[in-house]
Amino acid sequence: MPHTANVVGRSENVHLHQYEEYTVIWIIDTTTNTWRHCTDLLPLDLLSFVLERDPSKLVPGMHMKQAGVVRGVHISSPHTSLSFPSSQLLVNCDLFPKEFSIVVTLKVTPIAPTRNEYIFSLMGPKKEMEKRGMGEKEVSNKGNILERNKERGVSGEEQHREREKERRVKSNEQHGRIILGLRFSRKRLHFLFRGHGGVVERRGFRSSQLADNQWHTLVLAIGSHHVRLTVDCRPPLEIVPSRPFPSDLNIQGSRFHIGSRGRWKGLYSGLLRQLVLVPGSDATHHICPSSDPQLAVLSVPPLLSDLPVMGREGDAHLTSYETEERVSVGLERTCSELRQGQLWFDPLRKGLYLCDGTVWITVLEDHKRLDYVLEHQVLITSSETHDVEVLQVPGVGLMAAMAHRSPASGSAVYLWSHTGFQLYQNISTYEALAWRHFIMDKKIYLVVSNSGGGPDKHFNKESETDFSVIFKWSKRRKRFVRFQTLQTHCARDWEAFNINQQTYLAVANHRQGNNNHAIDSVIYKWNRLTKSFEVHQMLPTSGAYDWEFFTVGPYHFLVVANAFDGVSTSVDSVIYVWVNGSFQVFQTIKTFCATDWEMFQIGNRVFLVVANGHSLVGNGPSRYAINSTIYELDMNGQLFVRFQDIVTYSAVDWEFFNLGEEYFLVVANSFDGESYSLNSVLYRWQGYEGFVPVHWLPTIGCSDWEFFNSKGESYLIYSSAKAPLAKVFKLKTF
Repeated sequence: MPHTANVVGRSENVHLHQYEEYTVIWIIDTTTNTWRHCTDLLPLDLLSFVLERDPSKLVPGMHMKQAGVVRGVHISSPHTSLSFPSSQLLVNCDLFPKEFSIVVTLKVTPIAPTRNEYIFSLMGPKKEMEKRGMGEKEVSNKGNILERNKERGVSGEEQHREREKERRVKSNEQHGRIILGLRFSRKRLHFLFRGHGGVVERRGFRSSQLADNQWHTLVLAIGSHHVRLTVDCRPPLEIVPSRPFPSDLNIQGSRFHIGSRGRWKGLYSGLLRQLVLVPGSDATHHICPSSDPQLAVLSVPPLLSDLPVMGREGDAHLTSYETEERVSVGLERTCSELRQGQLWFDPLRKGLYLCDGTVWITVLEDHKRLDYVLEHQVLITSSETHDVEVLQVPGVGLMAAMAHRSPASGSAVYLWSHTGFQLYQNISTYEALAWRHFIMDKKIYLVVSNSGGGPDKHFNKESETDFSVIFKWSKRRKRFVRFQTLQTHCARDWEAFNINQQTYLAVANHRQGNNNHAIDSVIYKWNRLTKSFEVHQMLPTSGAYDWEFFTVGPYHFLVVANAFDGVSTSVDSVIYVWVNGSFQVFQTIKTFCATDWEMFQIGNRVFLVVANGHSLVGNGPSRYAINSTIYELDMNGQLFVRFQDIVTYSAVDWEFFNLGEEYFLVVANSFDGESYSLNSVLYRWQGYEGFVPVHWLPTIGCSDWEFFNSKGESYLIYSSAKAPLAKVFKLKTF
């Protein structure tokens, strides 16, 4: 992510910090510098950078070992060839990226030592004393010190202890202080970094299951406010630390060390196959899902991805090959005459390329893909929001109508700008639950679902009638103005649709009074003569929550989400089909407090996904962690059949969208039985595997998701029914 350079003024300070077994004095210099952030960096293959210094052989201190048919490297010593200046990869920058991920494929034996071992580290520069040659002066004074100790009567054993203490202090100075590193022990995996004030901070995960003599692929994603670990493409473990990762982590003069921190103590004893630093994004979705998740590939060095010589496991210094490498996998490498005719697969672009001796020729290449999700705006609203509707108004721009809960402030329409949504118009509503926009005769309308009745209810408290309102866009006033009022009963949703050039509105009446959920919902039809909507058809519903209209070929369907029958949330939701001017029952599907239906198509396949809110029968307990289900239309059987179950937490909305040729579903998880603060999940279509989770988005009482585009960029916005805010996320693609 691009960042502007920070100008930091610093005054001279001396800080004393205790870390592990030694005390370090950190001197902050007195200069004022312009520190440059690392921007627009590609993934950095740290292991290949070391191995490819001489492609014909391994560097000193490293041996190649074969585990089955898979190769890795074993590090036998902290040789200087396994270290290099960070400036060789992190070019033209002084500050470490503040968001990044690390991809590691490793193998650890069950008898791994309990001491800490470093998979890699980024170490600060050596002390000024050493740079000035002060170490040699200390050595030259060694004889004088011994003579003085003899004169003082210090024993030989005490002299040895003093010399050993001096050696440890000098060793610490020579190797500098750790800036950042990944450390492994039998029980924990630690991510370390130099935090605020220069104190080394740790973020730890249990690692006991990794020391099983098997290969494992880890993705450690570091965000400003979270640390997330994914092991073998399984659901991630997440830490939300009290302090964020520093945005001003200075790396001037630092060095990367592979498999150590530059000395024998802490040398990594296992095997390494992959080690990649990915600035600016979470690399999990680059490699997951995978057919072989323990060996998921982002970039494996060519020396390790070649077919190995089949021989005794553990053979060292393997430099010959059974066959030539025909397909390489990893980050981009040079196409030369030596690689002519070879294929290269790039996991980032999901492309296959052929080397013609000079350049890589595209064989297959994927289209625009989702890279990561970035929080773009936190919009403070006048009250909690049940629904958001995004619409385009010609000549004005992109707008979002938000259904605010509070009748005092009413609802609002917001206008999109390059910085986000800004308040444009307040509209009087009464405990609004939903907005729906539609276009009729080239005019734009908004209809709101009011559940609070309006001002008339203040005079008649026993009234069981609410009034929902249709608003029309006025080109002259550039505002939405009241157009028509319709009688409703705790309306939860409106759906607008056209059949045979006629415009219809369907309202989901949730209940009449406090207890009567078995009531009719209504289909309205536009009357061109009276210029108003009139009742066309009544349909029996049970605590109706949502309508979804869709067309398949010549057939028109309308499906209702029934939520509650007064006793149980286990009720039938109904799919209707249009026959001879009215809707007739097509199919019933058992649902559990159904709150939303979303229809979508992938190719010629037609799907319906239901959001199930919770399971409640009689006086029994409610279950909020339940399956929501995707159904697929069986063209031959002419009915919807179960395709995939997805565990959700009091789900209240699904949103389908595509980026290029990739397809996504995002669910609004609202409550898990204990908290409203939980992750809503973004799923990606994986063909025969169905939808798989790729992003976890923190939400508070999430009530609705909407996808929209603006100036070539893609966004998601969610509304919160439990906090006066909405959030916009930007979908970064590559």
